Amino acid sequence: MDFAALRHPHVQFAAVLIFACVLGAPGIAHAQERLAQDGNADVIAPIIPPGGLMGPRHDTQPSVPHNPLLLSALLSATDLRPIGSGLKWRVFDEATETDGSHRLVAESSEATPSLSLPDGNYIVHCAMGLASMTQRVSMAGAPMSERLVLNAGGLRIVPMLGDEPINPSKLIISIYVPEHNNSEAKLVVAKARAGDIIGLPEGNYHVVSTLLDTTGVGSLAQNGIANATNSVVNADLHVQAGKLTDATLRHRAAVMTLKLVNAPGGEALANSAFTILTPGGDVIRELIGAFPSLVLSEGEYVAIARHGDKTYQATFKVESTHDQDVEVVAR
Repeated sequence: MDFAALRHPHVQFAAVLIFACVLGAPGIAHAQERLAQDGNADVIAPIIPPGGLMGPRHDTQPSVPHNPLLLSALLSATDLRPIGSGLKWRVFDEATETDGSHRLVAESSEATPSLSLPDGNYIVHCAMGLASMTQRVSMAGAPMSERLVLNAGGLRIVPMLGDEPINPSKLIISIYVPEHNNSEAKLVVAKARAGDIIGLPEGNYHVVSTLLDTTGVGSLAQNGIANATNSVVNADLHVQAGKLTDATLRHRAAVMTLKLVNAPGGEALANSAFTILTPGGDVIRELIGAFPSLVLSEGEYVAIARHGDKTYQATFKVESTHDQDVEVVAR
């Protein structure tokens, strides 16, 4: 070891620090005193925090106090019981960002959340389905409780075929807000699920239920919507705040299986194509195959079958829930 190097003041400072770390806080205090007595102008005594270099650090930033904001919602002002499920809460800072938006500071899907917030002004937004309400809240050093009134009701749609509920997967249900003479002026729910309770603001609505041809074989897409049938039920409904509106929509339809045969009761001919029309000539559906099937609304129809370069025709009638075969005789 080069003992002469220890005479250099910076080397002395490093050595003192090493001994100070070994000795702890008392050693650091001694090191500070030793350096203060050193007459060498090149040695600068460092500022050692209380407790030593290895001691605990203390945050100099004061903590911001938080207080709970308890939230709940009612369907109407006359309700006594808060809504118990299906709510989405969002709390935004009232101050706008540079782009004009409001910063999201808290959110919850609980029915009655308790959110911890610092003092300040906030915008509370509560939504249940399409129903929503916004309210300004100020936190000022104390817990707060706010109850929002959504002025909304529930709508439950139950489509039926005969006496049986229809599987929700076999339906498309759309909900519109009517305006003047247009019952489908504004689409508000594109794919409502049968049997679910849908939260809606109080008002008038137009509901359209379309039965899907999910059992069809050889069915071609129509108007860009595969398997939509001509069994469509419409209803005009009023949703009242604080009330559940149950709407039963009854479809009247059946499954028809088409066959092109050489004689009644004969074997279906392969490579056949069918077109189903109304008596007025409107095309309902086109199908291919030996015995394709489709769902049709109750009524009278014309079936045109094509096999090779020949065309055949038959009329038939559909009765609700009465599934049957429709034979077109090749003669």
